[in-house]
Amino acid sequence: MGKAHFGLIGLGVMGENLVLNAERNGYSSVVFNRTKAKTDEFLAGRGAGKDIVGAATLEEFVATLERPRRILMMVKAGQPVDDTIAAISPFLEEGDLLIDGGNSLYADTERRVAELESKSFGYIGMGVSGGAKGALEGPSMMPGGTKAAYDAIEPLVRKMAAQVDDGPCVTYIGPGGAGHFVKTVHNGIEYGIEQILAEAYDLMKRVGGLNGDQMADVLASWNQTEELASFLVEITEVCLRTKDPETGADLVEAIVDAAGQKGTGLWTVVSALEMGVPVPTIYAALNARVLSSLRSERLEAGALLPEPAAHSFNLGSAADEMAPLRDACIAACIVSYGQGMALLQEASKLHDYNLNFSAIGQIWKGGCIIRARLLQRIQDAYGANPNLANLMLDPWFAEQINRRLPGLRQVVAGAALAGIPVPCLSSTLDYIDSYRSARLPQNLVQAMRDCFGSHTYERVDKPGNFHTEWLD
Repeated sequence: MGKAHFGLIGLGVMGENLVLNAERNGYSSVVFNRTKAKTDEFLAGRGAGKDIVGAATLEEFVATLERPRRILMMVKAGQPVDDTIAAISPFLEEGDLLIDGGNSLYADTERRVAELESKSFGYIGMGVSGGAKGALEGPSMMPGGTKAAYDAIEPLVRKMAAQVDDGPCVTYIGPGGAGHFVKTVHNGIEYGIEQILAEAYDLMKRVGGLNGDQMADVLASWNQTEELASFLVEITEVCLRTKDPETGADLVEAIVDAAGQKGTGLWTVVSALEMGVPVPTIYAALNARVLSSLRSERLEAGALLPEPAAHSFNLGSAADEMAPLRDACIAACIVSYGQGMALLQEASKLHDYNLNFSAIGQIWKGGCIIRARLLQRIQDAYGANPNLANLMLDPWFAEQINRRLPGLRQVVAGAALAGIPVPCLSSTLDYIDSYRSARLPQNLVQAMRDCFGSHTYERVDKPGNFHTEWLD
């Protein structure tokens, strides 16, 4: 073949599937992997018979590409990205374009965009969501960088992305690290929804006494509703139905109850703290994973800190789709999306990203892990009011929260009395109650700070800063 249209560095699962996606959509490709044996294995296997060739060196890789070169890097975030850029840069020419498709910290992407653009190379930090299946069949893609750099890859990514009724699930996100920041927050929302569904599973099992198939039936009914129909609910049903091939029992019960976190959830929470945006539902999900990893300590504590007396409460029944629990999950999922969108709004202001929130809702509707029917409502809400401060202030979402609050209160109260942790559900309730409260007790906090540290305070009845000598 002649010069290849597209280059890929990094033949992990995501990299393999993305290059197969590009080739299927008419883009001849050249691939490079740090370990040549991996390149040879791919070309002899999944890449066999495709319009894809391999390169043994980065110099050969670059020479095989047509200009301007479009090169997607699918390597581990952090130093490996910088090392790859340093290794390939001597072979690049003006106008060539590097794309980081991994989960990079947005601040690193900001730095790389500035450095590479100063050398007349284009640089795109592109969040990619959808897992291995999405990468192959069509992911949601979130590219950020200069608009000129995006224009150079737009025909390619529009073909590779998932397709929904109102277009491909990709758009230009904004300058600098905007694309990677939006992907980071996407993952934070994902953390929240996964934990919400895990808490629902725990309650159905421990309070409702349901087995895997019975819980899966409940999830199947939830997945028929506008408010909960989503990829994550769909795969939760699959997980609950799957049996252990060795024992025939529910496979999920054989899995160790300790989950890790790779960084994007932490980055979401740290960014929220730095920007002064409350995201307690997302933080609770992250903290739940961290606590779960303390498994040996939890087993020891269980013997010293016994459970409270047995307490049963109403989660609903299969006949009514476990209505109180369903309503609690709907409220919490709305809030998880809402907290993420509020964080994106603040980042857009601080970094001049000029994010289009309606467009973000649109590109998350297909391909990505948090795709859900609810995203059409989110798209509509920001289409009607691009400056919407919080999803709960949109009339449709406000009505949903008001309707679901009794169920959320019932579930959180019952779980507290039963000694069952529901960190995301309880944090959601605290967040809603705090957000709707005209008066919070931080006036006393301000008084205490002035009392011990002369930090001053403001008054509700007159302007200015005041100090009181509280102690004699």
